[in-house]
Amino acid sequence: MAETAPAETWRTAHEAALLPALGRPQRLLTHGSGARVWDAEGREYLDLLAGIAVNALGHAHPDYVRAVSEQAATLGQISNYFASEPQIALASRLLALAEAPAGSAVYFCNSGAEANEAALKMARRVPAGPGGAPRTTIVAVEGSFHGRTMGALAMTSKEAFRAPFEPGVPGIRFVPFGDEAALRAAVDETCQAVIVEPIQGEGGVRNHPAGYLRAAREATREAGALLVLDEVQTGIGRCGAWFAFQRPDIGEGIVPDVVTLAKGLGGGLPIGATIPFGSSAAHLLQPGQHGSTFAGNPIVTAAAGAVLDVIERDGLVAAAQDLGERLASALMKADGVTAVSGAGLLRAFELPELDSHDVVAAALEAGFICNAVSAHRVRLAPPLIVSAEQLDAFTAALPDIIAAAARRVKDKEKEKEAAA
Repeated sequence: MAETAPAETWRTAHEAALLPALGRPQRLLTHGSGARVWDAEGREYLDLLAGIAVNALGHAHPDYVRAVSEQAATLGQISNYFASEPQIALASRLLALAEAPAGSAVYFCNSGAEANEAALKMARRVPAGPGGAPRTTIVAVEGSFHGRTMGALAMTSKEAFRAPFEPGVPGIRFVPFGDEAALRAAVDETCQAVIVEPIQGEGGVRNHPAGYLRAAREATREAGALLVLDEVQTGIGRCGAWFAFQRPDIGEGIVPDVVTLAKGLGGGLPIGATIPFGSSAAHLLQPGQHGSTFAGNPIVTAAAGAVLDVIERDGLVAAAQDLGERLASALMKADGVTAVSGAGLLRAFELPELDSHDVVAAALEAGFICNAVSAHRVRLAPPLIVSAEQLDAFTAALPDIIAAAARRVKDKEKEKEAAA
């Protein structure tokens, strides 16, 4: 399809060929470079979403392109009947970055949902406690998002996501967000695991109150259950640490039993990882109890290795922390913004007087890609290679974007009045 294809042409082709469950795309993007992308009509955008926190190195990073190209020209898919050097090297490196204890291991898969499915299977294998009561429940938090496959979906709290596919995987118990007492009460001898995001992503980029993750760690340890941290969106430097739980203000020194990863790990290619900490957790799944045809293939693991190389070499973890604080400070100065949440370069700003979809639409028209993560919150998750100047360009444009969003509200109100 030509790059100059009019919108009605590509939209018609998209609707004719792709499942409508995917939704209606906003633009036809054709290429990118760094933190910028271009659409089929030649318009340029600053990408402040990075494929939903995926493109850690932005678009067409030369080191990333080189690693993928060289590996594709050497060895591609081999199945898990065989091993490859990129796979082993990546697993070893993740264990080191996670500061995982001896006996820990990595299971590679293809997405965050699959990483959480593996964690769910591990939880189902947790043995009964001293009292012998069967373990039948997994505790998740209201506002959570863990994926769209049936097991991950069961642990995702949004009723609208789960209801069309009931009955789902049984035994999931949701506790109110931020309620430490409810969390502790739910983790009893029947509990297999607690699964929690260090910062809720799809729930609005929400930070848990101080002490919440520590309470989850204490409760699961007392009950003999697993503490599973879903770092699919928060991991790989996104929040100013390799893993969000490693930040003292988030993890408060806890050590989890299982960590799940995806998104930024692959830098644009599909890869997920489930990391059980310690030999007890690592041996919950025995040979033949889980697997995946494509998981950990040489191309995606080489790509992930390149992502880690560049992040480490260029100091992007520290940069995410510094730039994130700069961004948060600038966002709070904008008229109408009442709160900024998140950490590092995973942020949301709240505009209680505006529909976030109107703000995102106005931002897109102004040349900025962001995301309506909840009714009044806009999510920003730019590439880790984004510059201070690029972030400053967005915050400088934000007052005009907010004003344009307010005009959109008034225009819709006038249309309703005219139609009445």
